[in-house]
Amino acid sequence: MKRNTLIRKGILTFSLLLMAAIMVFPVVFTLSNSFMTENEISRHYPSESESQQDNAHKNSFIHLKLIPDQFSFEQYKAFFVKKQSFIDKEQSNMKFYGNSALMVIPIILGQLIVASLAAYVYGKLKFKGRDTLFLVYMVTMLMPFQVTLVPNYLIVDKLGLLNSFGAIIFPGVFGAFGVFILRQFVMTIPYSYIEAAKIDGAGHFTIFMKIILPLIRPGLAALVVLLFADYWNMVEQPLIFLDDPSKFPLSLYLSQIIQDTRGIGFAASILYMAPMLLIFGFAKKYLIKGIQLSGAKD
Repeated sequence: MKRNTLIRKGILTFSLLLMAAIMVFPVVFTLSNSFMTENEISRHYPSESESQQDNAHKNSFIHLKLIPDQFSFEQYKAFFVKKQSFIDKEQSNMKFYGNSALMVIPIILGQLIVASLAAYVYGKLKFKGRDTLFLVYMVTMLMPFQVTLVPNYLIVDKLGLLNSFGAIIFPGVFGAFGVFILRQFVMTIPYSYIEAAKIDGAGHFTIFMKIILPLIRPGLAALVVLLFADYWNMVEQPLIFLDDPSKFPLSLYLSQIIQDTRGIGFAASILYMAPMLLIFGFAKKYLIKGIQLSGAKD
């Protein structure tokens, strides 16, 4: 019996390690290739036109390479320094990195404020129809982006925000996901804390600032990670709401970089992943706790 248990654990461990290796390999491959020179990348990964020419004579295969022949920061330097944006030759590629930050950071800050206030209302204030209203509000979270696309587009158009960062930021700030996550944290706070504060003469604003916010800090950290991962990777919203390609975020611009210059594309991919990896590394324990509490019941 003990031997069978060890065998099952060994198989499970091996399976998990294999899955982890499969998922990590693209990141390792991209990182190693980002330190290759452009000439080396061109030799190993021919462009589409070059591949078609090779196929006219013989079958050709791409050989994946993990160790550079010559370790170089050439691609990172080109991404940061050279003004060679494929949309505007006078703009740096870093502009699109900045575009992503200018959209994502206001969305996160705005949703933290709106969601924490709404979570306090839905979690601790008692009024008629509260749970029904919350249920209706949560239905919007279940709807895919395509369902809300037309009404969002019409509202943004009426507000005169089309082709501006505001067209991305304002719909993101009022998303229902943050309210759902933070309400679960608020529900874990005993009512006795609030009742004691009311006896001392504290109002709702004081209770929210002095009691609620400090106690839901793990939830706020978890929400930051989840929102950043969601909006840093957004593609549909900027593609639909932004007409000017110079306002595109890096998530949308990355495919163009990879098409035109593969070497810079590897470096841009690493720089694109770096903020998500750093944020997840610092806040992973809060993220795990937030996911656990998202299933808490009243």
